[in-house]
Amino acid sequence: MNVLLFLVPMALLLGLSGLAAFLWSLRNGQYDDVQGAALRVLSDEDLKP
Repeated sequence: MNVLLFLVPMALLLGLSGLAAFLWSLRNGQYDDVQGAALRVLSDEDLKP
């Protein structure tokens, strides 16, 4: 039962840090151009003929 006093705050801290990282990535525009990244994978502009 004493281990719960350690594990519950650690789980909350991990969850909140993950949420903070997700919100930070949203504010910095990491998810703005999802379709462009998918199309850049298919292009072969960097290959030499």
